Amino acid sequence: MHKAERAIIMAAGVGRRLKPLTDTIPKPLINIGGRPIIEGIIDCLHQNGIFEIYIVVGHLKEQFDYLPAKYPGLALLHNPNYAAHNNISSLYIARNHLENAIICDGDLIFNNPDILRPAFDYSGYVSIWVDEVKGEWLQTVDSAGFVVDCSRNGGKQGWQLFSASFWAASCGARLKRHVEALYPHHFDKFWDDIPIFIKACEYRLKIRPVKAGDIFEIDSLQDLEWFNERTNEKQRH
Repeated sequence: MHKAERAIIMAAGVGRRLKPLTDTIPKPLINIGGRPIIEGIIDCLHQNGIFEIYIVVGHLKEQFDYLPAKYPGLALLHNPNYAAHNNISSLYIARNHLENAIICDGDLIFNNPDILRPAFDYSGYVSIWVDEVKGEWLQTVDSAGFVVDCSRNGGKQGWQLFSASFWAASCGARLKRHVEALYPHHFDKFWDDIPIFIKACEYRLKIRPVKAGDIFEIDSLQDLEWFNERTNEKQRH
């Protein structure tokens, strides 16, 4: 078994699908249930004993400046290319911290803290079984849970990939080498393209299965409105 010792939170993006809200506030700092999304992620990591946390910031980066004082062990890493390059540029900024690490996007809601338990057997992504999904990466796995294929456009009956993943020391070191080799020549790529498509033959990924509702991604203004209504209803009861 491997054990995650640190976490990297990707929080540099502009959040175009949540405009105009994200014109004045970074997406990870939007309030859900009375607190910023990213603080929910940090609290979940702390519940699992992970206090070494790196947040890659870019868009409206100064709004994150309060976090290191509030959460000892947390550091901010600035990505100067966040607006022009894809998130491979953020992984490049955090490349020295990829071994025994959790990498997650800053717009995730973890309803079950056990999702981020630090022990894991193989590198891979948090995933939920779906009967049908469109516009999301959908993985096909073998009987042991190892990924054998992935579709960028979704499909029927597979494991939807969420942007929370675990990386053993050897895989993290490999990922560092690959991102250094590819960036900035392929600045338009998602960093996840490296282990899933570009260099898939050099990784053996295994899903971390979770239940529907355990994890949620704020992807649009409609998602935000729905989740806030759901949270307010729970608080009323």
